Amino acid sequence: MSLKSLALIENWPVPTAAAGVVRGDGTVLGTHGPVGHRFPLASVTKPLTAYAALVAYEEGAIELDEPAGPPGSTVRHLLAHTSGLAFDEHRVTAPAGERRLYSNAGFEQLGDHIAKATDIPFGEYLRQAVLEPLGMSGTSLEGSPAKDGVSTVEDLLRFAAEVQRPRLLDPRTVAQAMTVQYPGTKGVLPGYGHQNPNDWGLGFEIRDSKSPHWTGSSSSPRTFGHFGQAGTFLWVDPDAGVAGVALTDRAFGPWAVEAWPVFTDAVLSELRSA
Repeated sequence: MSLKSLALIENWPVPTAAAGVVRGDGTVLGTHGPVGHRFPLASVTKPLTAYAALVAYEEGAIELDEPAGPPGSTVRHLLAHTSGLAFDEHRVTAPAGERRLYSNAGFEQLGDHIAKATDIPFGEYLRQAVLEPLGMSGTSLEGSPAKDGVSTVEDLLRFAAEVQRPRLLDPRTVAQAMTVQYPGTKGVLPGYGHQNPNDWGLGFEIRDSKSPHWTGSSSSPRTFGHFGQAGTFLWVDPDAGVAGVALTDRAFGPWAVEAWPVFTDAVLSELRSA
């Protein structure tokens, strides 16, 4: 089947856009635009980094509850944005576990921690642990594990299929990643303001009842994923049994706040009617 709703990206005020939808078995339900074009991911890098961290955990290189990052913080705190580190600075602004402080610095310290534990530079570890096994040959990380990934819709559909039906990880590990860590924690969702609670799993944001939100009004509360300031997003809706990816080359802003939920609702509506 091909999804007509994906053509909505043609109306977005962006120079280049590509999108796709995939099921857990790898069936691509539709794509639109240049799916092989390499886009900067910005924070959509974080789910890839988180997945590599979970591989390191399953390999026994790290433990989720071992110390990492600032004093009192663990790998789990870094993944769940509760380490207390500031957004883009390596300074502590709150005790670990107290607030949901979305932090690029936290993911950079996570990458450093894994690199030391495995004796492999993090970008190379990500390639060996996640990108190569999934055939994500158009994806690379040269720089920050928080925001410097580059990828294609084609590759991210492979990743989104993996997250729905894991082969690299035990499904129970992935279930943890999509389960709220430190329930009831308040915080700011970048671009969308203060949320109470501001629910996150391990490297994935969880939709729950957040409003406003970058997914659709018809997205299930169990929907999880990530968006990036480069105008990029990846969501997985377990209730719908699908994942959606859209990559653009225009920075996130009011255009995305307006366009993305409409797009996601149209995709989910078309899938339901089919």
